[in-house]
Amino acid sequence: MIQVKRLGHATFNTPDLERIVDYWTRIIGLTVVDKDKNRAFLATKYGEEAIAVETGEGADLVRSAFQVAPGSELADLQKALGKHGINSELRSDISPGVAKAIVFSDPKGTIVEIYSDYRHSGRDTVERGVMPLKFGHLAYRCKDPVKVTSFYTDVLGFRVSDWMGDRFSFLRCGRDHHSVNFARFDEERLHHIAFEVADMAEVQRASDFLARNDIQLVWGPIRHLVGHNIAAYHRNPDDQRIEIFAEMDIMRDEELGYFEPRPWHQDFPQRPKVWPADTLRAYWGFGSFGTFPGYP
Repeated sequence: MIQVKRLGHATFNTPDLERIVDYWTRIIGLTVVDKDKNRAFLATKYGEEAIAVETGEGADLVRSAFQVAPGSELADLQKALGKHGINSELRSDISPGVAKAIVFSDPKGTIVEIYSDYRHSGRDTVERGVMPLKFGHLAYRCKDPVKVTSFYTDVLGFRVSDWMGDRFSFLRCGRDHHSVNFARFDEERLHHIAFEVADMAEVQRASDFLARNDIQLVWGPIRHLVGHNIAAYHRNPDDQRIEIFAEMDIMRDEELGYFEPRPWHQDFPQRPKVWPADTLRAYWGFGSFGTFPGYP
């Protein structure tokens, strides 16, 4: 089994490269680490690549990249994939920080890039925009979340943190409650992109900053039940839903098997579980007792 350690970066198509790069830099506060006329790579202020954008139709998720333990032999990972009947290929220079990666497709057709060694781009001290701490998670709509979840757990080493019924899974690859989500929908496409900030005050600061730039929230601020993170959602110029969050549940230890205690938990200890399908999307906040368009 491959053992993914963290979410690396995600690559999206965009119909207007300059417009979306302006959003990612001026609004979200990412830093351009490489750019040409058809593509750009952006990292957090702390040197971790987060977003790549390529000129193309629509604004789809094209590739998602994950890091395994540094020093891992990619040839060994290819053999492990082969045992699952998965064909992969070795590619070079998939990003400024990744010299080599193995590439294959997951069951929903998204290209997955796995790499072991990463070269940080260095800190950018220019203060601008939201400036998240890190790229937090990717959520995706798919027809069969059970099948896709099994692939990510059985092949890539993710662990299930929670389910909402059998239609929305939350998977972790480190201590954070989730790095990927898979939600049941008839149409398969991106659900949302999420970035972590330090605390609730930073979520408020980000919301105020968005408002000053004429970007309205589409949901929140709220505290989710599943994962318990505080979140505020808006849409970027490519109509992708962006979540700014803080205070997500943290797995205390894999062998202990429960999340670090928090006063807003429903169970003590709070362990991974299957929540009822009709679980409220938010513990408190705007829209706590309903949904917003497109959220399962």
